[in-house]
Amino acid sequence: MTKSSAGVNGSKRAIWAAGLALVLALAAWGAQAQSEPAPLSLEVRGKIARTTDASRQTYRFTEAQLLALPVHAITTTTTWTPRSTFTGPLLADILKTVGAYGSQVEIHTLDDYTYTIPVSDCDRYGVIVAYSMNGRRLKISDFGPLFLIYPRDAFPGELTGASGDSKFVWQIKALIVK
Repeated sequence: MTKSSAGVNGSKRAIWAAGLALVLALAAWGAQAQSEPAPLSLEVRGKIARTTDASRQTYRFTEAQLLALPVHAITTTTTWTPRSTFTGPLLADILKTVGAYGSQVEIHTLDDYTYTIPVSDCDRYGVIVAYSMNGRRLKISDFGPLFLIYPRDAFPGELTGASGDSKFVWQIKALIVK
């Protein structure tokens, strides 16, 4: 090996090592970014008396506002999770905050799924909009950032099977009161 080819090979190794270090750093950063829960926010519109954006007739909850609502817990199983304790505000408290006066809530998710529930489910089941499961904030990859939870185990005859499963809506981004 000549002196000049050794220098070229050394440069190639240095470039390869720098490239590898960059790839590893990006992978570590990406893993950390994915492990962080998404910031909480929720948009509510439709038949509501109070708004934060009158031009859009929308009430947008910030993370601080959602976390400031009274926290409730439901310990239950779902089709997708073992028996777990879910925590978050009551859907009824969210609707009360915006002055909702409709009879149905259409739920919209990050992946454009839509499902409608009756407002009466709030009183009947004490439905919560969970942002944590077993003390850990929900990530988008784990049903988050918001997951509609019913006390399935307390009402097995009503909240099991396909019709019951459909009420458990995750990755919630917006509610439309109808």
